[in-house]
Amino acid sequence: MGTRSDAERDVITVEIGFAVVTGALVAGLVFAVVAGPAWYFELPEAEFLRRTGAVVAALAFVGRVVQVLWRFPRRRGVDGETGPSGPGAAPQAQPSHPGRTSPDS
Repeated sequence: MGTRSDAERDVITVEIGFAVVTGALVAGLVFAVVAGPAWYFELPEAEFLRRTGAVVAALAFVGRVVQVLWRFPRRRGVDGETGPSGPGAAPQAQPSHPGRTSPDS
């Protein structure tokens, strides 16, 4: 493994931050869906629903973080761009006339 540039470290930092923030939002939403009715309707099994909501929310957080970071490209292409490369990778499309909106661009 070689050293990473500042730009690559910044991209990784932003991706990790995005994963944590969206994971927290998903976990909060899941907890609210599972445990919210117990508080709103004052159900007798409120403690069970809160604990279940906390466990499911923690699993949702971990799942979202893993999902985001797993999709993050980890290898460099032939041209130095990050992203998928090798057989089966889609070629980068370039318009024939940049800036024009004709059908052939």
